[in-house]
Amino acid sequence: MRWVFMLLMMAGFAHAEGERAGHFDYYVLALSWSPNWCALEGDARNAEQCERDLGWNLHGLWPQYHAGWPSYCKTAKRAPSRRMTGQMQDIMGSGGLAWHQWKKHGTCSGLSAETYFELSRKAYGKINRPRVFRKIDKPLKLPARVVEEAFLKANDTIEADGLTVVCKARYIQEVRICLSKNLDFVPCGRDVLRDCTIEDAVFNPLR
Repeated sequence: MRWVFMLLMMAGFAHAEGERAGHFDYYVLALSWSPNWCALEGDARNAEQCERDLGWNLHGLWPQYHAGWPSYCKTAKRAPSRRMTGQMQDIMGSGGLAWHQWKKHGTCSGLSAETYFELSRKAYGKINRPRVFRKIDKPLKLPARVVEEAFLKANDTIEADGLTVVCKARYIQEVRICLSKNLDFVPCGRDVLRDCTIEDAVFNPLR
């Protein structure tokens, strides 16, 4: 029973829902490689994102604690309009994703929906996304660290501990970059730095 209690306490510490908005330490910017997401999930949903040449699209800008993260925070800020979320489609793939990101993460920022999406766009534009990935013309299997090295080379002010590559079902899923509230590059917490170590991760080309 003691171990069960400790595990429950650890789980609660790592992830909390309904926290007070605006109380967090830094942001995690998540960039998803769209062709891989489409192969894993999007195609089965007939997602509109998969009909477009997105490459590294914005998954979200997530408030983060030094250990753990808040979500679905209580906020008095007005929810975004459909027009507002639709305006994020060019970098997020769909207004639906923008809405979900506001509901789960944006509410924890302490910002209005408009300011949160403006900050998300600014953070996305701050990252140089290596063009080499757009030149791939067939599915590849490669070490996940190759993706990390490409991003570090293209963004020489990001330190190795400020970026991580995540895999899912043996596909390269995301690159996650840690930013301060002012969007300066900062080290990631230990719970974010979970580098994918797969040597033959799948990487699909743009369609």
